Amino acid sequence: MFAEYGRDVVAPGILTPDGVVTLHDLLASAEPIPLSAGALRAPIPRPGKVLCCIANYWEHTQRDPRPLNMFLKNPDAVIGPQDTVRLPVTEEPYAFMHEAELGIVIKGPAKSVSPRDWRTAVFGYTAVVDVSARSHGRTTWRDGSWLGKSFDTFCPIGPVIVTADEVTDPHALTVRFWVDGALRHCYSTSDMEHLVPEIMTFASNVMTLNTGDVIACGTNHEGIGFIQHGERLTIEIEGFGAMELDVVDPLRRSWGKGIYLGEDSTNPAAPGSAPGVSKSACTVRRTATPTSRPQIDGHRRVCREVT
Repeated sequence: MFAEYGRDVVAPGILTPDGVVTLHDLLASAEPIPLSAGALRAPIPRPGKVLCCIANYWEHTQRDPRPLNMFLKNPDAVIGPQDTVRLPVTEEPYAFMHEAELGIVIKGPAKSVSPRDWRTAVFGYTAVVDVSARSHGRTTWRDGSWLGKSFDTFCPIGPVIVTADEVTDPHALTVRFWVDGALRHCYSTSDMEHLVPEIMTFASNVMTLNTGDVIACGTNHEGIGFIQHGERLTIEIEGFGAMELDVVDPLRRSWGKGIYLGEDSTNPAAPGSAPGVSKSACTVRRTATPTSRPQIDGHRRVCREVT
């Protein structure tokens, strides 16, 4: 870091034999490198911590109100674009699933952030895939610890960090996830139960949030499904770009393709779910919205057919 005498501005820089070159100057004069000449990596290779909201979506009002809750995910599990999710060589979890989520990248240190000041602690946003091992149904392995969310490679993050000034409203984004080109997740963050200001206040009241920490905002479980060997996964949040991943399973296990429709599914097409909702409608319903939040697509967002 560098500050010129007589100025209060502190800026990152590189010390050279001729003096300090600020990163601002480097960016202004640098020649861009084509993406074809390299590959994006995880934008935060090793966060200090990864906090994940539990559920946190209304899912077509099929959920009762729930208090905000979180768990810690292993930061060493982070991988990035074009990396590989490697399923563990253990047969105790019966299956592995994807959960596509909006991630908050922290600007810290931040402690006891008020709901009014939440933006002061947000550096930007990214996409997170919360890969999860299941013990049965949708129950995370192991009961009581949720270690099944912390296997190596089970926390893809990317493809980039979109700075906070580029995201007018984090509750007005569409999250999509494909498996081998078939759409699985498709929901709007407007369906979030506990919004980003509350998330920031809750987390920072429990612990100090430091720069580079990540908070995943939870997922709409209506789109979760199995992942297995040889599949290509793609996550995209509008305006963030897409991140692609491969899946490798040394045991070559297989599960049913498509969206999970077990007895604890909240997908509208699952047995016992809300009547009158077509399986082919990947529709996200807007819940009650503060008046300060802009409206989106006439209160509805519809994505293409799920196959």
